[in-house]
Amino acid sequence: MTEDRQSRVSRRRYLQLAGGAAATAAVAGCSGNSDELDTETPTGDGGGNQSGDDTGSGGDQGNQGDGEFAVTITQGQMDAGLDPHDHRETNTDIILMQIYEGTLNRNPDGQVTEGLAENYDQAEPNRVRLTLREGVTFHSGDELTPEDVAFSINRIVNEDVGDLASPQSDQLAGITEARPVDGERAVDVISDGVNPMAIGLLASYGDIMQKSWVESRGSNEINSDANGTGPFQLSNYVQDERIEYTKYEEYWREPAEVDTLTINAAAESSTRVNQLVSGETDIVENVPPQEVSRINSNDNTSVEAVPSTRVIYNGMRYDVEPFSSLQFRQAMNYAIDLETIVSEVLADFSDPTGQPTLEGFVGYNPDIDPYPYDVEQAEQLVEESGFAGATIELHTPVGRYLKDLEIAQAVVGYINELSNVDASVNQRDFGELAGQLTTGNIEDMPHWYLIGWGNMAFDASQTLIPLLSTGGALSSWSNEEFDNLMNEAGGTADAEQREQLLQEANQLAHDEAPWIFLNRQYSVYGASSRIDWQPRRDESIKAYEISQP
Repeated sequence: MTEDRQSRVSRRRYLQLAGGAAATAAVAGCSGNSDELDTETPTGDGGGNQSGDDTGSGGDQGNQGDGEFAVTITQGQMDAGLDPHDHRETNTDIILMQIYEGTLNRNPDGQVTEGLAENYDQAEPNRVRLTLREGVTFHSGDELTPEDVAFSINRIVNEDVGDLASPQSDQLAGITEARPVDGERAVDVISDGVNPMAIGLLASYGDIMQKSWVESRGSNEINSDANGTGPFQLSNYVQDERIEYTKYEEYWREPAEVDTLTINAAAESSTRVNQLVSGETDIVENVPPQEVSRINSNDNTSVEAVPSTRVIYNGMRYDVEPFSSLQFRQAMNYAIDLETIVSEVLADFSDPTGQPTLEGFVGYNPDIDPYPYDVEQAEQLVEESGFAGATIELHTPVGRYLKDLEIAQAVVGYINELSNVDASVNQRDFGELAGQLTTGNIEDMPHWYLIGWGNMAFDASQTLIPLLSTGGALSSWSNEEFDNLMNEAGGTADAEQREQLLQEANQLAHDEAPWIFLNRQYSVYGASSRIDWQPRRDESIKAYEISQP
């Protein structure tokens, strides 16, 4: 879909598309009943209510009670702990963004806005000055200080600070230090050179914690308690089951309309939808197309959908056969009918991609089209690669992304249509697979895998650096020309020159095919009519933005 669908998709349109999908047989290579497969989410480290039954507090705790505006949000999975600097998961982000905030923020359209800093300035090519607002307090009642802000940023970028080697260090790429400014209510954020991304990164990452609160607690307590400056404060936390909040009356903006908030999880999409239509919850995520009619036929619920910032792809390790061959990697892209996967598996609630960067992001190359479906070209390239007869296995999570298993099955099905390659699917627990991808050691990764990557900075670098540069946090590829382009882009303050370099990097990635390029995911939610809420492109669910109709 093109940019004209970068806004909310109409309920009628979604119904049409979902209806079409339901009436269409599975694409070539898919096996079994797709509806049934969608509910077969494994248990394991991913957390959540793995029993698939009621998720704790739900609506029973008073969604309709005594004038209090209580809201429940149900995700697919719970958090990985409550330390805002010690995770890389969107589910955990959503749980923590109710409590913790950054110095800068983004509006629902992705534009940078003020946050705990009331002013920001690129004072020098390598220095951003943040001027903090007055009257901000932590939930402990203590006032926010420049020392707290500097400590929090340093805790992310410097493993010697705060007793933590933060997995978020690359989210603040180039930033080396933060310093309180003498005599001013301000903090200087220092980079290792020209850093045109610093303000954008601070608008997406870098939650602020209270220095003394962190330093007086061990890791276990930081991961089970919370003390932020956000609109909601922690009232109860049951690990892997639910987290409950109350609104923070002393919030520096107007207090939230929501009085009490509960976030819980149900791994099975049918369970989430059951809870929504029965009034037990107000928002559910990742609604599959086959559940849309059930939600929209209910008088009190509807479906909301929006293009997200998440790209879904198949990574291929460049250091192992047969994926070490450029011809073989390109062949895998020619082998799949991506347009049909998008239309039939994802009911058109997705966009096909041909590069790592999504449309609308800085560095997106508008001249790159997705690989065309060409079986003959794919078979020829496999022969040229010298790996005819190869047997390959695709590792995929189940239930983490919209129709992830069905996408994987379709990819494998198309590849099995080639005369000279055999492929199969290996269903994996998301937590286990993500753990293998994030060790920083390429040898820990499966040779071929499906994963999704959300980029809340709306800038190509936040996908290209961690996923494709040599030594990137989740990279399974290495290319000197690509690394040079990224280094050059990171060292220029000229916006047009930087955009051109990022577009060249995207073109190179397309041509070298380190991924099978798949789709841009849409965020598809079910929502109760008792709330007024609009989904965001960045996958955030901010309860502060929920009101009563």
